[in-house]
Amino acid sequence: MKNLLFILLCILSVCPPLMASGAPVPKVSLSGTIKDKNTGDPIPGVYVYLPDLKTGTISDDKGKYNIQNLPQTSLMIQLSCIGYRTHIEKIDLSVTSKADFEMEYAATEINEVVITGLSKSAEQKRTPTPITVVPQIVLLQNAAVNIIDALATQPGIAQVTTGSGISKPVIRGLGYNRVVVVNDGIRQEGQQWGDEHGIEIDEYSVDKVEILKGPASLVYGSDALAGVINMLTAPTQPEGRIKVSLTANYQSNNGLIGYAASMAGNRNGLVWKFRYGNKIAHAYKNRFDGHVYNTGFRENSLGLMAGLNKAWGYSHLSLDLYHMTPGIAEGERDSLTGRFVRLVAVNDSTIGTTIASDQELKSYTPVTPYQKILHYRAVLNSNFFIGNSSLKTAFGFQQNQRQEFADILNPDQFGLYFLLNSLNYDVRYMLPEFSDFSVSMGLNGMYQTSRNKGDEFLVPEYNLFDLGFFTIARKSFDKVDLSGGLRFDTRSEDGFDLYTNVEGERVDAYEAGFIQRFKAFHSTFTGYSGSVGATWQISKVLFTKINLSKGFRAPNISELGSYGEHEGTFRFEIGDPLLKSEKSLQIDFTQGLNSEHISAELNLYHNRISNYIFSRKLSAANGGDSISEGMETFKFAAGNARLMGGEIRLDIHPHPLDWIHFENAFSIVSATQDGQPDSTRYLPMIPAARLQSSIRIDFKKLTRMFQNAYFNVEFEYYWKQEHFYAAYGTESHTPGYSLVDFGIGTDCIVHDHLWGSIYISINNLFDTAYQSHLSRLKYAPVNYATGRSGIYNMGRNISFKLVMPLVLK
Repeated sequence: MKNLLFILLCILSVCPPLMASGAPVPKVSLSGTIKDKNTGDPIPGVYVYLPDLKTGTISDDKGKYNIQNLPQTSLMIQLSCIGYRTHIEKIDLSVTSKADFEMEYAATEINEVVITGLSKSAEQKRTPTPITVVPQIVLLQNAAVNIIDALATQPGIAQVTTGSGISKPVIRGLGYNRVVVVNDGIRQEGQQWGDEHGIEIDEYSVDKVEILKGPASLVYGSDALAGVINMLTAPTQPEGRIKVSLTANYQSNNGLIGYAASMAGNRNGLVWKFRYGNKIAHAYKNRFDGHVYNTGFRENSLGLMAGLNKAWGYSHLSLDLYHMTPGIAEGERDSLTGRFVRLVAVNDSTIGTTIASDQELKSYTPVTPYQKILHYRAVLNSNFFIGNSSLKTAFGFQQNQRQEFADILNPDQFGLYFLLNSLNYDVRYMLPEFSDFSVSMGLNGMYQTSRNKGDEFLVPEYNLFDLGFFTIARKSFDKVDLSGGLRFDTRSEDGFDLYTNVEGERVDAYEAGFIQRFKAFHSTFTGYSGSVGATWQISKVLFTKINLSKGFRAPNISELGSYGEHEGTFRFEIGDPLLKSEKSLQIDFTQGLNSEHISAELNLYHNRISNYIFSRKLSAANGGDSISEGMETFKFAAGNARLMGGEIRLDIHPHPLDWIHFENAFSIVSATQDGQPDSTRYLPMIPAARLQSSIRIDFKKLTRMFQNAYFNVEFEYYWKQEHFYAAYGTESHTPGYSLVDFGIGTDCIVHDHLWGSIYISINNLFDTAYQSHLSRLKYAPVNYATGRSGIYNMGRNISFKLVMPLVLK
């Protein structure tokens, strides 16, 4: 039945383009001139983009633009150009073929168009849910080791880390399977449940990121309880254009060397793109630990895209390969010198230790223990316009292979080996819009199979299938937008039996002396999700939003069935097959201001979650730690939780000194359990409050050669985290700390053409030694030479980045 459903959905996705190719489709065009509102001068280089079609063009030196092969329907159009406020407008292409625009100069803006979670594009400030947009320029100016590292600088966003190469996103204190990461239309499916499992996405492939804060279960179903991080690749090129882009990056702290190359083009609506990316890094260092042994990694990625942009819509096929080999830091040290030690094979059966040499600390090749991760992805994204309605589909296949090598006596033999196959489907139908009232409906879900191919076992093999149906309605008035929707989800998870002998080897159930490691189970979870919200454009510069949402999340396989050792997180973990699904009810309030002198936004939220699932340490009968296979034992439990807090952003850019920005952001989350004593009152893995303040100076034109330059100094202060899950020693107090970052960059213009862009940034300028509360290496063994517990985060890091574009016609 599940396979039949997927086949029917695939047929549904293929029928519209076949019908379109067999019958003439009405084609229209859109052209016009773009001028400066104050001077009346034409503006060249304006990017005119239609998000629902993933197509656009660039205005010429006379400010003129022309887009061919468009459907006769109503669409959102977006005009963007450096130094100007993004212009957003709805165009009815059935009655309009010529449209002239005027653009205003702007020091800053917070009104970018967003696409995530919507069947049709909408303006950010007219969408009730809190959304943060991170454009490419912000990603380029950040000295990040990976894409999640770059996003963690945003208010309300944090990350769980296991060394510099492994990061997982956290939205308002909620992470793991509560955050859905969408990669160009399809939710990313690896092993999100694991602390030492990162996100398999190449940083260089991402052009823009949209972050939905709060339950997004209405559109994405289970696992979107905290929100969605939608990573978008660059739009397709305008007709007749080929663009080549080269990126190079070096970072001083861990010797990171990264580079990427891409080529994209468009000829008669046939669009294509090729990209390749590579990163290598050795162990990172800090002032207390020096170089942290085995925290280096190697990363490779390859991507291909081909498709059609036509009057009936678009259809794009993407193929991606991601390969990463991260080391796993265990934190063992020599008790006298405090230096890190490595395991060595004394003979065929004996393991010893020796102090890691400086050469080994700076090696670009991870050593035992380490992981090998392969992630394959094939995705077909389409949007078909049928009269005034549209059908948007996304179908994907992903395979995630995660191998762990931890046996020093046999370093080439994996122990853990997870093989995860995922089939994703998403179908959304947008009914014809009438009097600014729109309705969309759809269904989406996935089918997964996970198998253990190694000889060590952490979670059982399982099959998973889920399916959700939803309807969303939206009504726009002059200054008020109302939206709401309902969804029903069902998810089934089937865990399989596993029997081992006394040596831990897999055996059949009938063999003598067998031990049942995992017991088969069947669990079905159902849930209703919904939301209702409104926005009010009080004036041209002032807006407010309010949204009430109900979310749903089924327990993941680790929470239900895990029983084994987490190599990179220093614990033995046990699941509970009787856990119930989490259900949340959240209210969000936003007040925004975007004036000539000040841009500001206040976001407040209150979230109640029933059956909140978390992992806590167990105690032994004698009062000490419970030990399983030589490691501290943790087990999943549940309780009723309350999370509340908010984010404040303030950007002061006083006129006429628009080139100066005083930017500030503050974020805080309080997370407690109902009716619990002090030691169990606070939820684990909750980030500390954070204040960010920066002074930024923009130079539109330093010289004829150096333009669009910037200089930035930022101060970050993290409060101490005293509200932690203290029972049984599950978590510990984290002191507060402050960091200073620095950045500078410019575009280089040669013969009136952009030669390249240079970005130089310094993170942790004063080399502060600190531990993030969400760092798993914080719980590494004690350094007996110094008395300090755990491993500290990365110290001073200087990043040099160069981006070179080349446009061919």
